[in-house]
Amino acid sequence: MATWTFRTPSVDEGPASWEDPLFLRYKLARGITILQTAGTYSAVRFPTQDEIAAATTAYLGGHEYVVDDVTKAALITAGIGVTDDDFSTPEAGYGGGRYGYGAYGE
Repeated sequence: MATWTFRTPSVDEGPASWEDPLFLRYKLARGITILQTAGTYSAVRFPTQDEIAAATTAYLGGHEYVVDDVTKAALITAGIGVTDDDFSTPEAGYGGGRYGYGAYGE
């Protein structure tokens, strides 16, 4: 059974200020949290502590998780915005992981 690195989906959004038009061009990627409650997956932008505590499984937005083939298929078929692009194969060894593929990342 293969393992996958799952990075939660994200949405690009700007600051909540319209005073300066330059700020409207600046966008940040905000992670979307995926919650599994009673066997049903849901995508939540701003989960409360109660929603996270009630969930069977919580994939907090902006983080990476290692999942198996079954979980990958369930997340994609849930219809909550998770696609095959949100998964990658975990890199092992020197230079793999969070900072890219080379010695210092690319």
